[in-house]
Amino acid sequence: MSEESNVRFTEREALFYHNTIRPGKIEIIASKPMATQRDLSLAYSPGVAVPVRAIAEDPATAYDYTAKGNLVAVISNGTAILGLGNLGALASKPVMEGKAVLFKRFADVDSIDIELATEDPDAFIEAVALMEPSFGGINLEDIKAPECFIIEQALKDRLKIPVMHDDQHGTAIISAAGLLNACHLTGRKLEDVKVVVNGAGAAAIACTALIKAMGVRHNNVIMCDRSGVIYRGRENSMDQWKSAHAVDTSARSLEDALVGADIFLGLSAAGALKSDWMAKMAPQPIIFAMANPDPEITPPEAKAVRPDCIIATGRSDYPNQVNNVLGFPFIFRGALDVQATAINEEMKIAAAEAIAQLAREPVPEEVAAAYGINHTFGLDYIIPAPFDPRLMEVVSSAVAQAAMDSGVAQKPIEDMDAYRTSLKARLNPTTSVLTNVFAQAKDNPKRVVFAEAENEVVLRAAIQFKDFGYGTPVLVGRTQGVLDLLTELGVSDPSSYEIHNSAVSPLVPEMVAYLYERLKRRGYLERDVKRMVNQDRNVFASLLVALGHGDALITGMTRTFAQSMKEVRRVLDPKPGHLPFGIHLMVAKNYTVFLADTTVNERPSAEDLAHIAKETAAVARRMGHEPRVAFLSYSTFGNPYGRWLESIRGAVAILDAEDPGFEYEGEMAPDAALNPKVMANYPFSRLSAPANVLIMPGLQSANISAKLLRELAGNAVIGPMLLGMEKPVQIAPMTSLAPDILTLAVLAAAGVVG
Repeated sequence: MSEESNVRFTEREALFYHNTIRPGKIEIIASKPMATQRDLSLAYSPGVAVPVRAIAEDPATAYDYTAKGNLVAVISNGTAILGLGNLGALASKPVMEGKAVLFKRFADVDSIDIELATEDPDAFIEAVALMEPSFGGINLEDIKAPECFIIEQALKDRLKIPVMHDDQHGTAIISAAGLLNACHLTGRKLEDVKVVVNGAGAAAIACTALIKAMGVRHNNVIMCDRSGVIYRGRENSMDQWKSAHAVDTSARSLEDALVGADIFLGLSAAGALKSDWMAKMAPQPIIFAMANPDPEITPPEAKAVRPDCIIATGRSDYPNQVNNVLGFPFIFRGALDVQATAINEEMKIAAAEAIAQLAREPVPEEVAAAYGINHTFGLDYIIPAPFDPRLMEVVSSAVAQAAMDSGVAQKPIEDMDAYRTSLKARLNPTTSVLTNVFAQAKDNPKRVVFAEAENEVVLRAAIQFKDFGYGTPVLVGRTQGVLDLLTELGVSDPSSYEIHNSAVSPLVPEMVAYLYERLKRRGYLERDVKRMVNQDRNVFASLLVALGHGDALITGMTRTFAQSMKEVRRVLDPKPGHLPFGIHLMVAKNYTVFLADTTVNERPSAEDLAHIAKETAAVARRMGHEPRVAFLSYSTFGNPYGRWLESIRGAVAILDAEDPGFEYEGEMAPDAALNPKVMANYPFSRLSAPANVLIMPGLQSANISAKLLRELAGNAVIGPMLLGMEKPVQIAPMTSLAPDILTLAVLAAAGVVG
């Protein structure tokens, strides 16, 4: 129902997440150059006077010259924070920041959180109304009922920008989409179904109003609250919003109301729907148990008594999750793009129908492979997965079209096909794929060996790896030193962690025998091997993986990449027929560039370069990108001619003979591979668009480029990621932060790279 899921974490970990790097979850970044005095003069005085005068003359141009058209305010007074109740405006700030992040992450909508310290609806309304010039839309959040109804309606009446209370309408839209599909699967029509709604808060009333607007008959809906059925003539615990849904009925309890009902909509409390009550419902009952974090009835409980039911919850660990993130980002995206003056019923219905239709569509093979969406439309898949990248295009365009058709669009879209294409281009597939990779790791947890567990940064990553359920961290270090550091970092049960100390490990004899057999003809005596096993953490950690005590290895924080790689290679070999190499990912807002080989091969041959290109293209595909490979050089198609071009040209020739199934070109300078204006000088180039896979000619240029970009781009760089080893191994940079190490550990555990 909300953005909550079944993720488990400690209070300490949640606080660390919000405090690490910089406090909070958002920052302001300039979208224009600010490097020179001229830039500053244009950005502020005197240049800014020009758009000021233009907007004064024509207010509509504010959408052309300011960020208003892509800016949404997320506003709360903290009177109904998640399931925590009225904790005040300031306490709501982490949630509102989180909502702002979701807007950006899912729909490229810029968002600012605003917390208002008032419980007076009139004061709240006045404060928000005065901010209308600043924003293109208003998302109200975590405001208790009935004040939320008063506030939203007043603002919708006063403002000429979209206003939506997501706690009400977000849940209503997603649940309506699921109901459309559940009715479709069970052969029902909305105008005929009998519905019982348990709960009479903001979300319940909004859900009821929307399904009625979509065709459910008023007299076919019975709403219940803590006092029982809301019937005509009831006097206790009533208000105008409940009264609007009162009906003539003899039922006085939820149990009574459920007799013969087709649909149960629960927006109440855990355990509110009893199993034996479900037995009284119509055949193939539809159950939406949306109380969070625990539903009114769990799917196993419901299926035990009614195996013919279709059930949805707000939980990500059960099928059919009702998750608001399927709706609000894309609803505002469509509304902003046509400069809508409101989010009306037509737009909400269009969103619900678009979401429902998407679940019925076959999942394209490339989407299924990249995002792990392998479902087909049916009883356990009536609502799309939250990370389905098609939501951006499908829902936003449907909402924009509905806004135009209903007359609230101030800037109609002339070419909807071009608009849908632009929506697909707004977001970077890598961000969604990485999210899915973390989910895959949770579904199939692995044992990851952390070779440097006495390093605080490494141990923080290991703690997160365990706390978030990605698998078991296998810690290598001195036992007491690791235990002391775990305690210092606030872990309440340090003894629950698996620690391997090479000085006392019972595995050492087996390790020595294994490694001596491997190295005895490479100049090593048995005593040399014993010393390495006892004293070299990378050798010891690699042996844990080689002998099956771990599934993957993460190291690198205390030694250079080259030194760590040398130690790992004493134990582990490359995959048969594979060349180990490294990839850096440069992740921007709406694109990713894969850079290889940045870590291992100093002067790769033509065969090496072709192999690196094919393997990197495969990684790009697994991350949701159609690879376009450029073999980089200082020379572009022979200008200037140089002595080191033979290997590049040889790699291109190898791919020509193999037809690898992706675009590739070379030799070419970076601007000829990435800059469309420069690319236009070479109409014969086989690249249809800027390259996203850059194959470097040698390790010096690759490593220098990757490290320069890391220093200049900061968090926008992931890696290096090591490919081609017989076991998943990742060697992190010595400057890594805990989130960097965690990402590499999860990538290795999930098998995306390695």
